[in-house]
Amino acid sequence: MIVPELIIVLLAIYLGARLGGIGIGFAGGAGMLILTLGFGVKPGAIPFDVIEIIMAVIAAIAAMQVAGGMDYLVGLAEKLLRRHPRYITFLAPLVTWFMTLLAGTGHTAFSTLPVIAEVAKEQGVRPSRPLSIAVVASQIAITASPISAAVVFLAGILEPKGISYLALLAVSIPSTLLAIFFAALVTNFLGKELKDDAVYQARLANGEVVLRGTSVFNEQPGAKRAVLLFLAGIIAVVLYATAISDTVGLIAHPVLPRNEAIVIFMLTVATLICLSCKVDTAKILSASTFKSGMSACVCVMGVAWLGDTFVKAHIGEIQQFAGELLVDFPWMLAVILFFASTLLYSQAATTKALMPAALLLGVSPITAVASFAAVSALFVLPTYPTLLAAVEMDDTGSTRIGKFVFNHSFIIPGTLAIALSVAFGFLFGHLFL
Repeated sequence: MIVPELIIVLLAIYLGARLGGIGIGFAGGAGMLILTLGFGVKPGAIPFDVIEIIMAVIAAIAAMQVAGGMDYLVGLAEKLLRRHPRYITFLAPLVTWFMTLLAGTGHTAFSTLPVIAEVAKEQGVRPSRPLSIAVVASQIAITASPISAAVVFLAGILEPKGISYLALLAVSIPSTLLAIFFAALVTNFLGKELKDDAVYQARLANGEVVLRGTSVFNEQPGAKRAVLLFLAGIIAVVLYATAISDTVGLIAHPVLPRNEAIVIFMLTVATLICLSCKVDTAKILSASTFKSGMSACVCVMGVAWLGDTFVKAHIGEIQQFAGELLVDFPWMLAVILFFASTLLYSQAATTKALMPAALLLGVSPITAVASFAAVSALFVLPTYPTLLAAVEMDDTGSTRIGKFVFNHSFIIPGTLAIALSVAFGFLFGHLFL
């Protein structure tokens, strides 16, 4: 029954991709209904461990946003980009990578994309270059963020195999950062120069291109305090997770496990931000980061549950088919993760659904760490929210989706960045692990 069940899984994912956004979570639930009641498959585990981390982190970020912290960070990013506008193709991805690293969600890129587009236009730089690599950087940085659900989950299943949370970050942070830098080098030469682009010239002649100038951010009284409190929370998470690690052993028998600690720290940070910055908590529910985060929770719940159910039901057949292939060609794991994340639309969902199965198939922990960045191929189908936002915000028309769907501005920077991240991952993995 594996073939018809696989078809159901793929159809559910396809339907979810067509619906877009939170719809992929809905479709995952519909797929579960057919698999369980229609085919009698035993339900897998609902990924509550991943969902609780996303919810807690997003709650703290949304509180920081309402307190003005996000505007403050975007203001700092704009100052950096305008101070060195000639290097925007290199600085823009650095900004989105760093913001995602801190926040644990790539949706922070939404606030910086308009700034990137404006600075590029002002300098006559083709906006598709910095915008495309910036969006890709915001996705890949999830696999390097100390508080992302994907990183925390992977660290949890790797720790019994001798790779600590800190060791995972020691590989993923430099490998993704270096990959983004070298991908930006190539991206800086993609496409025609803006002045030679026929689409841009036509839009310019029709008055469709507007230079808006410097953005004005009214800094709220508690903005800096909110950012500092959030940063303190991240540091606390990293220190505590390191202290309870088996390889460090500072806390031999922790009362508080890592996942629960992250939830508690993040909710505490949210509480302190609300109290010290006098945040109206009712506004948190309507914050853009809160909405996108809760949408992500539903997506992870539906799709990761569906994937876990299918894999657990057929782990024997999968092991027989793919076990030897992955042992002989370990890099194939990165290829599998790449295409799976294209469909699953979530780094956390892809990690939750496939990484435990990969380790059961005999994949080495170093291979799992090195291939981790490949769960970030959310740019392949041009329907991801930050990708669409970049297209909409570029009124020059240089950031566009081609007639053949896949020939869009993000495919080359994204594929190159992931390939380099995996390559650097294997290099640093063998050096550090």
